[in-house]
Amino acid sequence: MATSGTATFNLEISEVIEEAFERCGLQSKTGYDIETARRSLNLLSIEWANRGLNFWTVEQGTATASDSTSTITLPADTIDLIEYWIRDGTGTSQSDLPLSRVSVSQYSTIPNKLTEGRPVNLYIDKQRDAPVVYLWPTPDKDYTFVYQRIRRIEDTGGVGSTNADIPARFLPALVAGLAFCISQKYPESFQRSAELKSEYEFQWQLAEQEDRDRASVHFVPGGYS
Repeated sequence: MATSGTATFNLEISEVIEEAFERCGLQSKTGYDIETARRSLNLLSIEWANRGLNFWTVEQGTATASDSTSTITLPADTIDLIEYWIRDGTGTSQSDLPLSRVSVSQYSTIPNKLTEGRPVNLYIDKQRDAPVVYLWPTPDKDYTFVYQRIRRIEDTGGVGSTNADIPARFLPALVAGLAFCISQKYPESFQRSAELKSEYEFQWQLAEQEDRDRASVHFVPGGYS
């Protein structure tokens, strides 16, 4: 049996929009149809971030924790941090020391925020423009702040040769979600909204379950026969 020998299928933004309109029993004929669909795709990406951790948006970053400076401004597209530690030294002599996250109320009760030493706590102030990390104690020398961050899903680009910033396994959920959004905007397809909403949630659940982190299997000596 002959097969294609490839596994690279993807959809361009224009194809995502076309498929979603077809599921609504419509055709995207005007520039407004394309623009309103792109707007819905961007809103969907924000909704997905609100639904929880999207593993493909997790990436490691570093920043200098400068001597006598307690704050670090994170990249503007950072949603949150999930892991963080202070790296002291370089090369084979470096050591990574975990940090404990505190709430704003806990941070506010620290009596002397200018105390210097190796940082052991951090507070993340989620500003509108970019999150700011507050370290305590204030670094007594230069350290490296290492973190795992959740970034925003990239904006939907033009309808030409661009793809969505998602893994292929989320394409069915993206198309289904856009179809549901479109059905709420066009009276002639509104009667399909409930069905499209159900399909969207089903496809999201399938993809989200597959995207979960897999725990390692640990074999304990003497624990099996």
